Amino acid sequence: MKRPVLHLTEIAMMAALALVLDLISIKGFWGYGGSVSLAMIPILLMAFRRGLSAGLLTGFIVGAIQMFTGYFVHPVQVFLDYTIAYTVVGFAGVFSITHLTTRTKRTIAIIAGVFLASFLRFITHFISGVVWFGIYAPENMNVVLYSIIYNASYMIPVFLLSTVVFILLSNAAPRLLHGK
Repeated sequence: MKRPVLHLTEIAMMAALALVLDLISIKGFWGYGGSVSLAMIPILLMAFRRGLSAGLLTGFIVGAIQMFTGYFVHPVQVFLDYTIAYTVVGFAGVFSITHLTTRTKRTIAIIAGVFLASFLRFITHFISGVVWFGIYAPENMNVVLYSIIYNASYMIPVFLLSTVVFILLSNAAPRLLHGK
């Protein structure tokens, strides 16, 4: 699969931006991982701008680098919570938008794409929470419910924040969505 140098440069720049944005986050409430940040915005931008494969590759790079700084319990858990969790954000690229798309259709596509990306990322964290972090559930609390509550407590704000920021960004500079 060939990619022009420009596409690879954009992917590298957006992955770097995502890592920087993740450093500027709210992390204090979650003791075993999870934070509210704008890290998904550059991955979403690549997914919407260049398509599914560019979004998946950008997310993979972000997650692979974050593996080395994340909360580590088990090698599979780290792979799931970082590499897979950020790679699936690229699935927002299944929704096609350009600068020519009407504002209403663009907004609907953005909401749908960010929701899909956030939901898939939530699922990966949820599975990790059930399998590896269930031991931290309060006594007599169902592990599945614990994982849902814990992961939803940061993924819902991430979804809302990412959606609002991306809609504002796309309305202010719709040409960012055009890959040509």
